[in-house]
Amino acid sequence: MPSPRSFSARIVSWQRRHGRHDLPWQGTRDAYRIWLSEVMLQQTQVATVIPYFERFVARFPTVADLARADEDEVLALWSGLGYYARARNLHRAAREVRERFAGVFPTTFEALASLPGLGRSTAGAIAAFASGERRPILDGNVKRVLARHAGIEGDPSGAGVLASLWEIAEKRLPHAGIEAYTQGLMDLGAGTCLPRAPRCALCPVNIDCAARLAERIDEIPGRKRRAAPKRRRIAMLVVLSRGEVLLEKRPRSGIWGGLWSLPEIDAKARPAAALERDWGIEAAAVEALEPFEHAFTHFTLEVKPWRIQVRRAKRLAEGRAGTWVALDDLRGAALPSPVRRLLDSIARPSARRPPAGREPPR
Repeated sequence: MPSPRSFSARIVSWQRRHGRHDLPWQGTRDAYRIWLSEVMLQQTQVATVIPYFERFVARFPTVADLARADEDEVLALWSGLGYYARARNLHRAAREVRERFAGVFPTTFEALASLPGLGRSTAGAIAAFASGERRPILDGNVKRVLARHAGIEGDPSGAGVLASLWEIAEKRLPHAGIEAYTQGLMDLGAGTCLPRAPRCALCPVNIDCAARLAERIDEIPGRKRRAAPKRRRIAMLVVLSRGEVLLEKRPRSGIWGGLWSLPEIDAKARPAAALERDWGIEAAAVEALEPFEHAFTHFTLEVKPWRIQVRRAKRLAEGRAGTWVALDDLRGAALPSPVRRLLDSIARPSARRPPAGREPPR
C-alpha cells in the first residue's frame, strides 16, 4: 500500500471540498471580525454564536465602535452567551487596540497574544486567518483530533499530555494553505471526530489514525475525573414599585460578573426583613414564586424567587449599587438569561415560563 499523503495535505484537501465555507465571519481578512468570532467560539458552539456575532457586528462594525461603547451595552449584547469574562476582556482589548495600535487591529501572533483574553490557540487561529501566519491551534476539538490520530493517551489538560499535543500541532503545520488547514481541524473536530460515536468512515485521515487502528477511539483522549456536581441555594428578590424593578450590579468577579441582576439573599432568610435590612426598603406584600434551577458547568444554582411589592419610597440604602428599571425597558439591560426569563414572566403574566436554563460559567 502506498504511503498516504501528509496529515496536513489531507486535512487541507478535505476542508476545501467538505468543510464549512459559509459562516458569517469567513471569507475575510478583517482581523477584528475574525477576533470577535474566535472569542465567541471559545467553549461555545457555532450555531449558538452566529446570531450573537451578527448582532455585535451590526452594532459595533469596527473595533473603534466597540472601544467607544459602554461596558453595560457590551454585556447586554452578550447576555445569554455565558463566560461573561470574555465580554469584559473583549471590551478591554478593543480599548487597548485603540490605545496601543492606533486603532488598527493587529494580525501578528505576538501582538494578538498580548491582548486580554487571548491565549496561544486563539491568537494562533486569528493570525492564521487574518494574515496567513503559520501558527498551531489547540482548542478542545483539535486536541481530540490530534490525540486520536497520534495515539496520545491521558488527560489533554494535563501538563505532559498538553505539551506533547502542542509539539505535534507544531510539527504538522503545512507549508501552504494554513487557513484551510486551521479551519479543517476545527471542522473535523466539530462534525466528524466527535467525542462519542465519531464518524470515522468520513474522516480524511482515518487510514493511519492510531486510536482507530488500535480500536481505542472511546479511550483516547483520556478524560479528566470530574468531581461530583455541587448545588448552591439562594433566594432572589423581585422588588417592584410602580412598574419598576430593583436591579443590583454584580461584582466583576464570580458568576454573571458585571451584569445587572436581582438582589440575592440566603435561601433561608426572611425576604421582607432582608430587604429592609440591606436596602432600607419596606415591603407591602410578599409572594413566593415558582423555584427554578440554572445549571453551570461545575454546579447547579437553585433559586427561590420572591415577588415583593414596595410600601414606602424607593430611595435605596447608602452604598448599594442598585437602580430602578421599568419592566418595559429591560430589553436592553445586561441581565443573566435566567433573570431575564423570570422578569419576562412577570412583565407578561400570561407567558409560560421557559424551562430552567443551562450555561457555562464565566
